[in-house]
Order: sequence, then C-alpha cells, then structure tokens
Amino acid sequence: MPRVKFTPNLQRFFPDLTELEVEATTIAEAVSAVDQRWRGLGDYIIDEQGALRKHVNIFIGDELIRDKRTLSDRVSADTRIYIMQALSGG
Repeated sequence: MPRVKFTPNLQRFFPDLTELEVEATTIAEAVSAVDQRWRGLGDYIIDEQGALRKHVNIFIGDELIRDKRTLSDRVSADTRIYIMQALSGG
C-alpha cells in the first residue's frame, strides 16, 4: 500500500499525525483516506473544489504532483507520498 508521510509542521494542528499506509490508487484517494484518519486534515490539504491548496505541496517520491486541480496522479503499492506545507516569505 502507498505510504503517506507529513511535514512536522502539520503536527501543530494534528499532534498524533504519523506516517500512514493507505489504500489508494490516486492522490485524491490518498487524501481522502488521510482525512478519514484525521478529520479536518483533508480541508487543510484541498479546497472546496477539491484542488490542492496553494500553501500545500504533495510529492510522489521526489516528484511534485502534476494534477493540482483534481489530484488524479496515480500511485502504486510501493509509492511514497509526501504532504508538506509550502514555505514562503522573504
């Protein structure tokens, strides 16, 4: 099963957040599975239209996902998914 790992910054909102195996074939399914485990985390990751929020990045391995609108990027059993807060500022 794909494994989802999170940036430590998200632990301030979800203190028991840990790496998680999910049943998913797309990033959208992985986000849904994560939200089922930690209610509200999905709202932090995606907006009301189901698109990736601007302050969040998702990587499949070391590649940034391509579909930030519907999160249709495919994942497989050995996929590592990384969800992290985007950094900005100056």
